[in-house]
Amino acid sequence: MAIKNVLILGGGIAGLEAAIYYRKEGFEVELISDRTYIFIYPIAIWIPIGTNSFEDVAFPLEKLAKRHNFTLTIDRVLSLNAHTKSITLESSGERHVDHLVIATGASKMKHMGLEHTLSICGAPQQSLLLKDRIDALIQKGSGKIAFGFGGNPNDPSAVRGGPGFELFFNLHHKLKTLGIRDNYEMTFFAPMPTPGARMGEQALKLMAMLFKKNNFGERYGKKITRFEANQIVFEDKNTLESDLTMFIPAGEGHTFIKESDLPLNGAGFIQINDFCEIIGVPNWYAIGDASALEGPDWKAKQGHIAEVMARNAAHNSAITFGLKSGEKKGYISHLTILCVMDMGNGAGFVYRDDKKALLIPMPIVGHWLKIGWGWYYKMSKMRYFPRIAGM
Repeated sequence: MAIKNVLILGGGIAGLEAAIYYRKEGFEVELISDRTYIFIYPIAIWIPIGTNSFEDVAFPLEKLAKRHNFTLTIDRVLSLNAHTKSITLESSGERHVDHLVIATGASKMKHMGLEHTLSICGAPQQSLLLKDRIDALIQKGSGKIAFGFGGNPNDPSAVRGGPGFELFFNLHHKLKTLGIRDNYEMTFFAPMPTPGARMGEQALKLMAMLFKKNNFGERYGKKITRFEANQIVFEDKNTLESDLTMFIPAGEGHTFIKESDLPLNGAGFIQINDFCEIIGVPNWYAIGDASALEGPDWKAKQGHIAEVMARNAAHNSAITFGLKSGEKKGYISHLTILCVMDMGNGAGFVYRDDKKALLIPMPIVGHWLKIGWGWYYKMSKMRYFPRIAGM
């Protein structure tokens, strides 16, 4: 039997999982990433408050490549052409690719004055800049803090607000532990009337209670006009003063994807079928944040869904290329919201599917559960610890 090859673009959660599972299915794998490490965003929330180092979160891809015997190439994608089935890379130029998996994640929507903000879901180095700004604000002894996230009307699934809430609560806990929390005004902002609504009614009620208990301010339901050095300006001309603004823009398709001839939705994400196959492009797949999800209105792009898509793409490719028999697997039936929302001294377990929506408080133990997940993720990917189904 001839050796089957696959090229995977993107070294994030989706791309790494795809590389691991395509190898398990018998493919020769090359993974192309513009970083030498996978940045584990779910545990990056602790870098700005100093309980995690950058090295704890940035895990070397070379170690993973050697462990799973795939080829790692550090390069940047410049363009894609579905008609000619080719890609162009910054360093090595144009390549013809018969079998491709696009796992390059999402870009961020542009806002006027975005340079006055920092994001916990942006470039990894911003987590260190946030730490510097937080340390300086603590040294100052008082200040006004504004955290928020934006929306994308063309694809609400591309909104990512959870890490913003997590860092917000963790910073509150740090200031409280230092005995200086009362010296700071802390406000959360978002353009939608009820941020976090996709988590369900129970979660919204609990969040409202926590905000009131901790004396957090809210600015909801007004679009953001622009960011300035020390304030946020909303569409109704009202402003929110801020010495530190953390903002997570909603996702949209990367420029090289928007400029390609791939089938896209209104937000620039790649249209796929349930099997993660790009519509109209045989043997090309898109997974994770680069893809346009179908499903219920509350659907959200999360890491565990990206991993399901990666495993399914590998399985479906193996069937297509004759490496195994069986039925192809779809991702839509697996859509759920699932996370442990860390708060520094505890957490909330969030779960939603078509039948139920839960937010279960987990004082103290929830925080350690999240820490444990970070350890488990790295150790299981290195095969030092067996993978637990569903994690």
